[in-house]
Amino acid sequence: MGAPLVGALGRTWRFTSEGVETYDRLVAAGQHPILTFWHGRILPATVFWRDRQIAVMTSENFDGEWIARIIERFGFSAVRGSTSRGGVKALVQMKRLVQQGRSVAFTIDGPRGPAERAQPGAVWLAKATGQPILPFHVEAAPAWHARSWDRAQVPTPFSRIAVAVGDPMRVEADADEVRLEERRRDLEAALGRLRPRALALLDSSTR
Repeated sequence: MGAPLVGALGRTWRFTSEGVETYDRLVAAGQHPILTFWHGRILPATVFWRDRQIAVMTSENFDGEWIARIIERFGFSAVRGSTSRGGVKALVQMKRLVQQGRSVAFTIDGPRGPAERAQPGAVWLAKATGQPILPFHVEAAPAWHARSWDRAQVPTPFSRIAVAVGDPMRVEADADEVRLEERRRDLEAALGRLRPRALALLDSSTR
């Protein structure tokens, strides 16, 4: 699925959201949120957050190249690397971008899973930059799910899509390894709590 098809499909989707004003408020205050979400929601998230000049970490494999080409057409920039390859280089680049005033985003269970288990990159970046992590979750109905490790969600034409954004999460500059692991688990739990919020929002929008 290429960028023109995603764009055409996305123009038929009807979005409803909760908590997005938190992102806008943080940016207006001169902060640069570190957006985090699950790999399986890349497609609807790309359309929802388009044209905000957000930098996104994508893997250096074939899937990452495909994703990078699409998201760049939607006003994102791709930082190549992952937990399995090029991760340190990519995190350093993302740190530099945040320090230059850019917001960034992670699919924090990518590029290979396990699905919905948070990797530590976003937590490390929040510690290194002092910027807040902002988790969000997306649900769509009706939608098709790929037979992939992440069960990628592809909303059908004219789907309703709900986006639930959580509260900002900070990581202390002096956090040690134990504390970083605690914050990683906190982030994972926060994303888990956002799923029922998004589903409830979706349900209310379809009544």
